[in-house]
Amino acid sequence: MRLRHADGTTVHLGYCTNVHPAEDLPGILAQLDTYGVAVRRALATDRLGLGLWLAAPVAAALAADPAARRRLRHELAVRGLEVVTLNGFPYAAFQAPVVKGAVYHPDWTTPDRLAYTLDLARVLADLLPDDAARGSISTLPLAWRTPWDTARAEAARRRLDALAAGLAAVERETGRGVRVGFEPEPGCLVESTGQAREVLSAMDTDRLGICLDLAHLACAWEEPVEALARLRDAGLPVVKVQVSAAVEAPDPAGSAGALRRWVEPRFLHQTRSAGCAGAADPADPAYAADDLDAALAARLPGAWRVHYHVPLHAPPEPPLRSTVPVLRAALAALYAGPVAGCDHLDVETYTWGVLPAARRPGTAAELATGIAAELAFARDELVGLGLATTAGAVSARSEPVLRAPQSRTKEGAAS
Repeated sequence: MRLRHADGTTVHLGYCTNVHPAEDLPGILAQLDTYGVAVRRALATDRLGLGLWLAAPVAAALAADPAARRRLRHELAVRGLEVVTLNGFPYAAFQAPVVKGAVYHPDWTTPDRLAYTLDLARVLADLLPDDAARGSISTLPLAWRTPWDTARAEAARRRLDALAAGLAAVERETGRGVRVGFEPEPGCLVESTGQAREVLSAMDTDRLGICLDLAHLACAWEEPVEALARLRDAGLPVVKVQVSAAVEAPDPAGSAGALRRWVEPRFLHQTRSAGCAGAADPADPAYAADDLDAALAARLPGAWRVHYHVPLHAPPEPPLRSTVPVLRAALAALYAGPVAGCDHLDVETYTWGVLPAARRPGTAAELATGIAAELAFARDELVGLGLATTAGAVSARSEPVLRAPQSRTKEGAAS
């Protein structure tokens, strides 16, 4: 979807397709029909943005084949779909039965990560709508925090220099600019905006910047206004925002039973207690655990926030809640005034398939309905800040609107 800011900027809002497992071009085209078109129709819009996820093998194949890129662009257009941003964080197999720490490999010390990201940039340059100002790609914040040493830091610096040069070459060849945003995440070398300022401020900020994931921001217990000021003072542009919310447990000891229902085997659910906000190291084990089951075993003190992306419109059942208030504060800080270059927003709830059973969609149609409800939530938050919807409304007579899903009881009935 497109929205218009009061300063005249077009703001792109879409959903990230890393929630889907397809890793080849036929599978990606199939998911456009199964989900993309259904979500677009549910929102009664004639144009829907996708934050496309392309696994490394399909990205390499598309980068080497101009005809395949033209075909993908055509297939998007005929379905009323468009792409201004790609998710380049997961390299491959992101919906495998067990992902956990594998998502951080290969990291930015390796040539594989550089090659993958430049493949994505070449693909995106040809997918961008003609009237899009630029493209963006999100990526991991260099590496997991360990192991790390001077040699690895120097290798990463060289890769970032090569990345900036490669993006400049793509722009010279295609006339389309693409920026890459490094995404602070709990447990990584860059977890907080303070660490971003320390580690990333020397990079080429004309083409490289920050992807701000709002669930990650909440898990670091950062105040959005202060966090954005730190990035601004460091000269680090926010090139993309992932509109997401995490699980919050105000009283973990009293809600341990509820929290155990969120333990699952696929993804890491890094957990941070409120004490990490004042710690020199946000991953200090006195306040932090690298997964939810470890946090439960350690009985971390104070309130918790858990890196578990939850549907924006459907918070966990009490006594748990979501970090939507942090999301709202961040969007207000970003868009109540001039846009300042951050015009790409992605709803990124990749965890639909591992939600507690009572909340998990049982069919493709239920998942599409849930994604549409999240996008409607994000759209309404932005409209509440003064942004206006642009061309895209479709007659309800021709495109019936799906109802937003409600959380289900353990028996599977809507509640």
